[in-house]
Amino acid sequence: MASANLKYLSLGVLVFQTTSLVLTMRYSRTLQGDGPRYLASSAVVVAELLKILTCVGLVFKEHSFSGRALSSVLRQEILHKPIETLKLAIPSGIYTLQNNLLYAALSNLDAATYQVTYQLKILTTALFSVTMLGRRLGVYQWLSLLILMAGVAFVQWPTDSPSDPQKEQLTAGSQFVGLVAVLVACCSSGFAGVYFEKILKETKQSMFGLVFGLFGMFAYDGARVQEHGMFQGYNMVTWIVVALQALGGLVIAAVIKYADNILKGFATSLSIILSTFISYFLLEDFEPTSVFFMGAALVIAATFLYGYEGKPVANPSRA
Repeated sequence: MASANLKYLSLGVLVFQTTSLVLTMRYSRTLQGDGPRYLASSAVVVAELLKILTCVGLVFKEHSFSGRALSSVLRQEILHKPIETLKLAIPSGIYTLQNNLLYAALSNLDAATYQVTYQLKILTTALFSVTMLGRRLGVYQWLSLLILMAGVAFVQWPTDSPSDPQKEQLTAGSQFVGLVAVLVACCSSGFAGVYFEKILKETKQSMFGLVFGLFGMFAYDGARVQEHGMFQGYNMVTWIVVALQALGGLVIAAVIKYADNILKGFATSLSIILSTFISYFLLEDFEPTSVFFMGAALVIAATFLYGYEGKPVANPSRA
């Protein structure tokens, strides 16, 4: 019972985190202000650093704030297990790349196109779960995935508007860059999520996201960092985005322990509906249509259908 409660609590927090992150990230990347805009690579680095500090703080608290105990745990879990530690370099690097791609996508695509296309990660996660973890999805589960994709597409279906200045500003080149960024992020998300789920059952070491993030920042934005500094363009909204992204990494780790990646994908899809309602009632920049309500019904039906089917049956030969 406690495990089930933790699972649904983790999923609920993930819905809130994803909804807030999408809205604030899109707003921060389109906000017009004085001076240069903040660097996405810098935000990724700061989020990884915040994540590491939070994890170290939790371990420190767990061992009664003993510096000697903390040092012993870090040596035991990282230095004394180099092979297991290096295994996590693969998903860490992919997650870092994915975070940078999402910033690029939200900088070049409107929210509707981004949100719909990014849901392809649910399908890629399912395929990688079958091939890498030896899971078997039932007919109803495959059907629920198709229904979910159709529902999300209906919910985020772009409507014709007489004047849409944001879309007019998007060039064909920037749309192509954003689309490629989302597609690559979907594939990397599916692979890294399933790979990390498999590794998490065998090891507890931290990821290498900070190292890869620093490398990417100096490789792609080194000149701008030297000119204006690492924290150029930062404001309150930027720090909120960074905090939400760091929180998301920790929540995902908890979700993987209590639910599989496909169920996590459904929670993310539900957050799209929630963000759409917030856009309508609070931001007042969205007008719901009959297509929206049809999509919402399909997404809810797909969620119940997947839960009714239950968890996938593991392949006995891989158990």
